[in-house]
Amino acid sequence: MHFMLHGLDKPDALPVRLAHYDAHRAYIAAAPVKIIVSGPLVSDDGTRMIGSFILMEAESRDQVVAFNRADPFYQAGVWERVDIHRCEKRVDNRA
Repeated sequence: MHFMLHGLDKPDALPVRLAHYDAHRAYIAAAPVKIIVSGPLVSDDGTRMIGSFILMEAESRDQVVAFNRADPFYQAGVWERVDIHRCEKRVDNRA
């Protein structure tokens, strides 16, 4: 199953995000779920990170929730809000 995680940072979370950025990237690289696409959400002018986007494959929503709760960004309180939704892949234009 495919799931999308959309996390929006707390106001002024950038210093905390940057302090945990390497740990978050290492965690994503060794994720217990299959990461399809991930990356920071950025402000409209592209000058600052404001959140996170992760598209993944997992066995269940519970597995995604557990994955999220173990993320260094979650544990450090970077995100003000995290939404997790199951999604159906209709188009995949990757080569």
